[in-house]
Amino acid sequence: MKEIVIIGAGPAGLTAGIYALRAGVKVTVCESEVYGGQASIIDKIENYPGFDSITGFEFSSSVYDQVKKLGGEFIFSKVVEVDLKSKIKLLKLSNGERLESKVVIVANGLKRRVLGCKGEKELIGKGVSYCATCDGAFFKSKRVIVVGGGNTALEDALYLSNICKEVTLVVRRDKFRGEAYLVKDVNRKSNIKIMFNTNVKEIHGSTAVNKVSLLNSSGEVFESEIDGVFIAIGYQPDCEIYKGQLKLSESGYFLADETCETDVLGVYVAGDCRAKPLRQIVTAIADGAVAGNKAAEYVLRNF
Repeated sequence: MKEIVIIGAGPAGLTAGIYALRAGVKVTVCESEVYGGQASIIDKIENYPGFDSITGFEFSSSVYDQVKKLGGEFIFSKVVEVDLKSKIKLLKLSNGERLESKVVIVANGLKRRVLGCKGEKELIGKGVSYCATCDGAFFKSKRVIVVGGGNTALEDALYLSNICKEVTLVVRRDKFRGEAYLVKDVNRKSNIKIMFNTNVKEIHGSTAVNKVSLLNSSGEVFESEIDGVFIAIGYQPDCEIYKGQLKLSESGYFLADETCETDVLGVYVAGDCRAKPLRQIVTAIADGAVAGNKAAEYVLRNF
């Protein structure tokens, strides 16, 4: 029997672990990929208080190590099924393991949006990528496109501009949605080209990406030879297995106020998966602190 199981080892989940462990409650963290979540793949974190600049890997490793030193347990396997309605919560993992827990904190973050165009799925890992810092090195001195107009796309383009021969930003709107300082930096780069009012219609290639078909706002379709496609069009909630058990917003985010308490006793949510006006590392960590504290109080009071 676990005392607290945290689903997700991003900034919210790791912080929840720190606060619960320091309160004297045992914590198990389940993570399907790598600790740190989205933060782990950010090249530079420059808007977190106390640091002018720190890499996502350094930041994530530091928080992960903190949880480990406090005695936190980690299971690197995806939670594929949950039963949260009973007092004792039941979780099934992709490795076949089944867990029972007194409390569950869901901090599973978000998943990348996909374009949904022809060729995207077939060429993932063959030139189609959703992580510039993970895969950028494979495209040294090559030509790539980055799809998107927000902060992630701008950051990816800047990162890739230091590796690739040419980077083309493909933006479906007529302007960027990212922060002004990032737009300014992108405009300074001579090897970053920008195509507004344009969508990717199809990604071509057999064993590797070799070109894309683009559609502009005038209805014109044209092809561009390219070596890689980095998709950075935002994120969406990953809450399918919780439908019918926890309340979700129309957009699919967990509904919980600043206490991070759900309508199910013993279940808390924290981080980007929660319906909220701002999704940043600092707000995820704030959620994690609250959820970890509340969850520990619940265990100590009811068991």
